[in-house]
Amino acid sequence: MRIVKILLLVLAVALLAPYVIAPFYRSGHPVSTLMAWRSLRGAPMQRDWIDLAAMSPYLPRSVIAAEDAHFCRHHGIDWGALREAIDDAKEDGTAFRGASTITQQVAKNLFLWQGRDFVRKALEFPLALWIDLVLPKPRILEIYLNIAEFGPQGQFGVEAGSVYAFGKSAEDLSPREAALLASILPNPVKRSAKSPGPGVRRLAATYIARGQASSLATCWRENR
Repeated sequence: MRIVKILLLVLAVALLAPYVIAPFYRSGHPVSTLMAWRSLRGAPMQRDWIDLAAMSPYLPRSVIAAEDAHFCRHHGIDWGALREAIDDAKEDGTAFRGASTITQQVAKNLFLWQGRDFVRKALEFPLALWIDLVLPKPRILEIYLNIAEFGPQGQFGVEAGSVYAFGKSAEDLSPREAALLASILPNPVKRSAKSPGPGVRRLAATYIARGQASSLATCWRENR
């Protein structure tokens, strides 16, 4: 009985810890669970933090256009996109996938694990809502752009990804280069910004056009 109580206590602490830690991420340079795991295994891992204010302005716009078009309007979960993804899964009989917001990806990358299992999703949803509540939009985006994987050899964050792909800092990216980086998400191993194929180039052109929309170019500037 004592062992069961200890296990329940450990589980409760593990579940509550992200909610206690998240507000402290208003500053600092947090790392993702994947980054930490790669470092522990001795696998290649590179991340050079760059503040949102220092990045090329085309980069946040392109990534929002690519990953979460309603980032400036939702509160952690894009319920409309989620309903569409569920309906699509029911219609074609495939497993439910997609509709993951930038905030959800921050929740997953900082505190959870990779994969598409139901348990992780169940933990991710309330955590994303909490992160949106305790962190401002610009900070959520800044964290995401510094922990997402942007290269095939353990390049995490836009600065490492930009240097790998273009030999320059993320603050100097052109609209096309920023869109190419956004286009390799979420699989920088199979997609390349350094040597983009036709599909990546098509996506980049789409994200350049979407990134010009005012709704994608305002909220990340607020309170900076």
